[in-house]
Amino acid sequence: MSVFILPSGKKAKRKSLRELLTVVAGLLAVLAFPVLAQDGTGSVPENAELRSYGDGWDCALGYQVENAECVEIDVPGNAYPTGWSYGSGWACHRGYTELNGEFCEAIQVPENAYLRSSGFDWECHRGYRQYRDTCVSVIVPDNAFLSGETSGRGWECERGFTASDGKCIPISVPKNGYLTNKDYGPEWQCERGFYVNDGRCEPIALPENSFLSPDNYGLEWKCKRGFEQVGNTCIALTVPANAHLDRAGNRWRCNSSFRRSEGGCVLGR
Repeated sequence: MSVFILPSGKKAKRKSLRELLTVVAGLLAVLAFPVLAQDGTGSVPENAELRSYGDGWDCALGYQVENAECVEIDVPGNAYPTGWSYGSGWACHRGYTELNGEFCEAIQVPENAYLRSSGFDWECHRGYRQYRDTCVSVIVPDNAFLSGETSGRGWECERGFTASDGKCIPISVPKNGYLTNKDYGPEWQCERGFYVNDGRCEPIALPENSFLSPDNYGLEWKCKRGFEQVGNTCIALTVPANAHLDRAGNRWRCNSSFRRSEGGCVLGR
C-alpha cells in the first residue's frame, strides 16, 4: 500500500490530497467491477450483448455471468440453454427429465399411454388406468360406464345403481322416495311431505294451521301467520293493544314508544 507524505505548504497539501483521492477512487472502481459485471452493468465482456431496452448487457445464449466474464454453459444432450442468469442455465427437451442435475433422461412411456402436453409426464389412454409404471385395461362391469379417470377403478355405476364388490347393484328406493345422484351421502331421499323412517318414507303429520316448510333442514312444517308453535301444535296468537305481528308472523312486538310489560304493551321506556 502506498504511503503519502504531505509536503509543507498549502498548494503542496492540496495537490497531494487530490492524488490520494484519485488513487482511492481507482481502487473502489476495481473492487466494484465484478459486482457491476454480475449485475450486467459496466464494461461489456466477451460473449455478451447490450440489452434491447434499458442500460447494461446480458450474456449471449449459452453463456452465464461468472465474476466479470460470460463463460460457456455445459449443456448436456437432449437439453437446450434457457438464457436464464440463475440455475443451471439449461433445461431438458420435451419428453426428457432432468437426472441428478447433470443429464436429461428419456421419459419411458408405457404401452397404452401417451406423453402429456406438458412433455414431462405420461397418462394412460381412455379405457386404461395407471398401475405403478404400467397402464392396465379397465374392466367395466354391467350397468357401469368408463369414468375417464386414469387412477382408481376407472368406472362409475349407471343411475339407479351403486358400486359393491366390483359390481353395480340396484339401489332400492322406497315408495315416495327418489334417487339423489350424489357421489357421497344418502343414495335416496324422501319426497316433499315425507320423512325417512326405518328405510321407508312416511308422511309428515301436519298439525292444524300449519304448512310444509320449504326449507330442506330443521322443522318439516311451520305454523301459519298469526299462530305460534307450542310443542307439535299451532296456537293462535293473542296480539295485545299497541302491538303487531313480527315479520315472520309467529310472534308479536310492541309498537314504537311502547314496551312489553306483563303480557302487554305500555307507554314509556
